[in-house]
Formats: sequence, C-alpha cells, structure tokens
Amino acid sequence: QVQLVESGGGLVQAGGSLRLSCAASGSIRTIYAMGWYRQAPGKQREMVAGIDSGGNTNYADSVKGRFTISRDNAKNTVYLQMNSLKPEDTAVYYCNADVRTTILRRDVYWGQGTQVTVSS
Repeated sequence: QVQLVESGGGLVQAGGSLRLSCAASGSIRTIYAMGWYRQAPGKQREMVAGIDSGGNTNYADSVKGRFTISRDNAKNTVYLQMNSLKPEDTAVYYCNADVRTTILRRDVYWGQGTQVTVSS
C-alpha cells in the first residue's frame, strides 16, 4: 500500500503565500505523475497543477503565474508553492500520485487533504 501525507495548509491573508508538501511512502516501485487538486465547499474537485516524472508541468488557468508545482523524486515528495493567494483559492487541497507498486499493479493514490483558507 501507499500513503500520501499532505502538510502546509493554514490560514493566510489575501496576497500571502503558502507552501504545501505531500510525501508518499509505502510499497513504491515507481511514481509517475503527481498532482494537486482542490475542492471548495459546494463545488466539484478540480485539478490545480500536475507534474510528470520528467518534470513537465501543467496548471489550471486560474492559478497560472501564481502557483508552482515541483517534486523531489529522491524524497517521493511533491510541493505546491502558492503565491498571491486570493479568497477564491480557499479549499481543501489534495495531492495524488500515480504509483506502480508491483510489476502488475499501478494505481492512483490520494492524500487526506489539507485546508487552505485565504481571508480578504
């Protein structure tokens, strides 16, 4: 099994910054893509940013130029640097990872989520 543990959420004023981390552990052979999603109250979960094993990234239009995703493959960790935060960024943020655990088994795993609240 694989566990993803997020950290770094909290309360910040508009215009501020936060850095989220997500560490994967367990029976990991290979981690392919990793990503961050968020879900605001009453809304569907949406993709925020993704990064593949080669370091290629993609972002939701709403966060381009403000958020940066990165990963440390040696630590099986993905990060999300969030700058110029807005109240509309308030949500529970989840990380996910596409992981091969055995030669025949490959699944997407999710973290438990971390709350980010941006006050105006």
